[in-house]
Order: sequence, then C-alpha cells, then structure tokens
Amino acid sequence: MKKTLRFRFALFIGKAAYRTGKLLKMNASHFPGRLAINLCPDFLGRIDKPEKIVCVTGTNGKTTACNMILDVLSDCGYDVLNNRAGSNLNAGIATALLSHSTLGGKVKHKLALFEVDERSSKLIYPFIHPDFAVCTNLFRDSLQRNAHTEYIFNLISDHIPKDTHMILNADDAISSGLAPDNKRTYYSIAHMETDHDEDINIINDARICPKCYHLLKYNYLKYHHIGNAYCPNCGFTSPESDYAALPDFDAGTITVKHGDADETYPLITDSIFNTYNQVTAIAVLRELGLSPEEISSSFAKVKVLETRYSSKEANGVEVITHLSKGFNPIACSCVFEFVSRQPGEKEVILMLGDIYGHSHSPEIVTWMYDADFEYLNQPDINHLIICGERCEDYKLRLLLAGVSEDKITCVPDEAKAHEYLRLDKTEKVFILHQVYATTAAAVAQNKIIDRLISK
Repeated sequence: MKKTLRFRFALFIGKAAYRTGKLLKMNASHFPGRLAINLCPDFLGRIDKPEKIVCVTGTNGKTTACNMILDVLSDCGYDVLNNRAGSNLNAGIATALLSHSTLGGKVKHKLALFEVDERSSKLIYPFIHPDFAVCTNLFRDSLQRNAHTEYIFNLISDHIPKDTHMILNADDAISSGLAPDNKRTYYSIAHMETDHDEDINIINDARICPKCYHLLKYNYLKYHHIGNAYCPNCGFTSPESDYAALPDFDAGTITVKHGDADETYPLITDSIFNTYNQVTAIAVLRELGLSPEEISSSFAKVKVLETRYSSKEANGVEVITHLSKGFNPIACSCVFEFVSRQPGEKEVILMLGDIYGHSHSPEIVTWMYDADFEYLNQPDINHLIICGERCEDYKLRLLLAGVSEDKITCVPDEAKAHEYLRLDKTEKVFILHQVYATTAAAVAQNKIIDRLISK
C-alpha cells in the first residue's frame, strides 16, 4: 500500500506516543498502536513489514511458545521484531512495528515473531501476511468473549492468507484442520505410558468427527481432547506428524523424530502442556532453518517466563507461583493435575478471581464447573486458601469436588492470603493465579519466603 499523508501523520504521532510512554516508564505496548490505527485505520497495511513473519496463536500456550521461540532465535544471533512487551491485539502489533521503524515507515528488522490473539485474526491477517502461522491448540475459553471453539476456528481459518505455511498440532482434532488448503507441517507427542484410553476430564471439545459428525474414538488421550483420534464411521484420523516428540521426564530430555533422524533436546519443563509448547517451538525453529545443535544449545539456557512459573525456596519449603488462566477450564485443569502429581505435603492458594476493575466485568461462573477441581481433592493437599470476591463460589465448587470443608479457607482480600497458611509439615506452597493477579502472586510469594526465613 502507498504511504499516504494520513499514514505518515499517524506514524509520527504513534512514535511520539511510544517515546513519551517510555520516558514516563510506562509499558507503551498498546496505546501508541491504537492511536495510529485510530488515525489511519489501514495503518498495519501501509507500514513496511520484515521479510519473514511468524505468527503464533491458539487458546493456550501461545505466549510461552512465542517466548521459547524468541529466546532461541535471540540466543542464536537473530534480531527479531516482536510484541513480547505486551499486547497481542492489532494495536500491539502496530506498536511493535512503529517502534522499530524509521519516520519514513521503513522497518529495521528482517524477521518478525508476533503473538496473535485468536479473536483478532480478522483485524490482523488482512494486513499482516505471515510466512508461517502457528496454532498451539483450540479449546473452549471464556464463554463471554470466545463463544465456542467453532467460532474461533472459523475466525482464524477464514482470514489466514492462502499461501501461509501452517504449523499445527496433530494431536488437536480441532486446530489441526485450520486452513485445509494451505501448506502445512504437523507436530505431536507420541504415545506415553501416562496416556489414557478414554477421556477422564469433564470437558472434551472434540467428541464429534469433524467430517461426518459421528462419535470420535481415541487411540490415546493426554488431556481433554489432545491425543490421537479416529472416526470408526468415515475413516478420519489425526494427521501424520512431521515432528513426533517423546519426552523422557526422568532423563530431562525430549527426542523428536523428524524424517529419518532422531533429534534430542533438553526438556525445559516436566509438565505435559508446556512440553507441547516446547515441541511447537522446535517445529517452528526447524522450519525456519535452525539446526538441532543450535536449538539444543539454546534450550539449555531457556526457562519458562517467571510470570508463568516461578519457584523459590526457604527452610526446605518450595513456594511456587503458576499461571492458571481463570475463565479457562482447560488451562486450570492442566495446572490442577500438575499440582496433584507433585510429591510432598502441599498447601494451595487460589487467586482465580474474575472481577478486576471496570475493564474486566464479572464473568459467568459456569466455567468453574467445566474445570477439573477434582484434581485438588488429594490427601497430600492439606489446605486450600481461596482469594477474592468470588471465594465462596470457589468453595462451593471445591466442596462438590469432594474436598473436605476443614481444608478450605476463604479470604476475600487476596493481599492477606499468605497470612492464613498453616505451614505445618508443608513441603510445597502453590500460588495458582489469574493473569491479572500476577503481581499479587509475586508479592505473596515473597511474603511467604520472608515468613519462612523468620520462622
């Protein structure tokens, strides 16, 4: 598109807003781009783009997968334009582009990596033409905003450019069907001893064959609908994988079969959902041309972002913060299962409240009954502290999950939650927090560490 006077004015104002925000020590990840788009609605189409663009979307894992990809690329010497600093909406991508371009609109990078909110597909893909488009998975998410997985599927599939190379999760019977006419590469995690023959979770978003609408069967399931599916009626099956991974959690490695070669990488995490994020990153990095040796060397230095997972220890007690993404039953269920499998006597603080000021209106609470709170009904989880204005709703859900009432403490003020820990024979404290409670969780973690040190 031609760079009009209107575009140049929007670029100048957007860059001025970005620099002002930085001078004021603000994040400045959304507002400058929003301002530029308001002044020039097709701003994203007119500003220059890098030679190669990778976009990552999906219900769960897109931020973690993006961060892994970016960390490896940066460690290998690539200068990557990205929106890691904040917004994954069209305004966030506009901010990333304008902040790394000249006043003439010329971009300063050859490679871009963008995290894309799945609902923003129709606002982004008409202007941002990715060489590779990655989807980690599609699950039911906040019903108030995301409606249904078919709605999100169509938003993405209908707006992806026809010549974009798709990188998709073969173990997801929903997202693996995105943009069916596009070139595609699949990744997966092979059958493991811990897999299930039948769905043990409350929710399975892929019970019906996407081709003939008969009941799907699964050769194995890892969690919810993630696994190897087939239809006994029409012959539909999960696609063959180009990158088939098998993690060894004891050895701390992951082996990826690609073509005739077996590539071994260090495992970053011992959770299956983050292992999928790592396999996603491996597939993307290999398709970008990085060697297994480069990726392996960089993975040895990579950690999951601390706002997602953080661990500190004092007096023999490990205090862990773990993002649990409230409103999202699958994300919470995965984290609950992860906590249930960790050894040791545990206390859990739940910061999953869904009332956060005027910008985050009260959410319907039905998602709680889609989430597997039953994983928290374990003998070695001795105490659960529930924070926030909806603590009584969570208490009811835990009671229905079979948790004894004497294990539950309700604390409306999340800032005081740490004060109610019993720390009697406790070996691990888990703080499971909503996105908007990241700071509160970090503060609580530090206060618990101080309390342990002073014991």
